[in-house]
Amino acid sequence: MNKRVVFISTALMILLLAISVPVLQRVDRERSDQTLREVLYIPSAQTVKKLSLGYSGLMADLYWTRVVQYFGGHHHLHSREYLLLGPLLDITTTLDPQLVVAYQFGSTFLAQNPPEGAGDPKAAVRLAERGIANNPREWRLYYQLGFIYWQELHDSKAASQAFLRGSEVPGALPWMKVMAAALAQTGGEREKARYLWTNILRDSDDKALRANAVKRLRALDSDQAVEVLQQQVDNYTARNGQPPHSWGDLIATKQLKGVPRDPMGDLYVLREGRVEVANPADFPFITKGLPQGMEPKVLPKMVSN
Repeated sequence: MNKRVVFISTALMILLLAISVPVLQRVDRERSDQTLREVLYIPSAQTVKKLSLGYSGLMADLYWTRVVQYFGGHHHLHSREYLLLGPLLDITTTLDPQLVVAYQFGSTFLAQNPPEGAGDPKAAVRLAERGIANNPREWRLYYQLGFIYWQELHDSKAASQAFLRGSEVPGALPWMKVMAAALAQTGGEREKARYLWTNILRDSDDKALRANAVKRLRALDSDQAVEVLQQQVDNYTARNGQPPHSWGDLIATKQLKGVPRDPMGDLYVLREGRVEVANPADFPFITKGLPQGMEPKVLPKMVSN
């Protein structure tokens, strides 16, 4: 009886695959998304899984191939819409929740702006989170999530959190924590950044990482000092109708106890009501106190995953 069931299941599977060939060929001949919607082979991911008859892994591979074909074809045609991309990815990852490549590259396909992709970064986040839920020990999925938040949604705080989550996965590369700390600094989460950089300095044996952490911590100290000093300068200006000419003016009004110095020991510069660091090259990661026209550099160079 068991052999008969296996035989019937295998025959049905072969029949389904045979039927799918002309359908796929028809899809490839059609250009409009409307037609593609009309010939979507199976409307439900769960239905596909039931019809796979235990061959869900094989079916997932077939559907992932179809995802790549669909995306590649639309990308080649510079399409503005990828209406079937989401449903196809849903079917693929329902059939095989451990197919990491589908989450990793599928979320990229979803996130990129048309015609490079579907232009739906929120759907990409959902797919990446789904991948993480099903594969919590795959640190590259956290990387992918963080990258989407950072590059597509411009949410430094959420990106930092994603990289930090990934950095705690066994086997994750050290720069995951570096990205978490750098993005926390970018997003204005000073205390979180300080905590992360302090941990990197304490725990890492890599000389380059430790040197980078020292520079980052100095930058955080300088940023905090400049912020406080600038507020004192602004208060003086508001009360007196003009900015202070020197730090002596603030010392005379007892707003300062002495001339302020940066973490390297140099005097902060007071220039027309603006507080600036004397030597910006000593603080490559500061966001405050830069001379006018200089842009902050707070992120490390991205490392390929």
